[in-house]
Amino acid sequence: MSATKVLVLNGPNLGRLGKREPKTYGSTTYADLVDRLVKTGADLGLDVQVRQTDAEAEMISWLHEAADGRLPVVLNPAAWSHYSIAIADAVAQRTADLIEVHISNIHTREEFRHHSVISAYATGVIAGLGIEGYELALRRIAGS
Repeated sequence: MSATKVLVLNGPNLGRLGKREPKTYGSTTYADLVDRLVKTGADLGLDVQVRQTDAEAEMISWLHEAADGRLPVVLNPAAWSHYSIAIADAVAQRTADLIEVHISNIHTREEFRHHSVISAYATGVIAGLGIEGYELALRRIAGS
């Protein structure tokens, strides 16, 4: 039996983890995050593919790929969480679990970050648990 394919999709500026605001996002680099999630996925019997983009159109095409392939998704939409109706519309087309993840607790940050246009279409939301939030999302997908 082949491993379940899972897409872990990351939005703008997340490729700069480890360099960008370490007090908010931690010191783990993006490369370290990718390695950690691929390993965690393998331990859970998942084929985890981690992707990052700063281009909204690319993210939308990946979400369409997931919907068409009935692939579960772990999504950190980053800033798009707060305003991108296009990303929300793509998420609304999901055909498998989609868990929204935020490294920081968006509810304790600037007012504009308190609302996500994505959350209404997600299976669940994990915020404020650092990069461990991604691992929790993968565990949930593996168990469902």
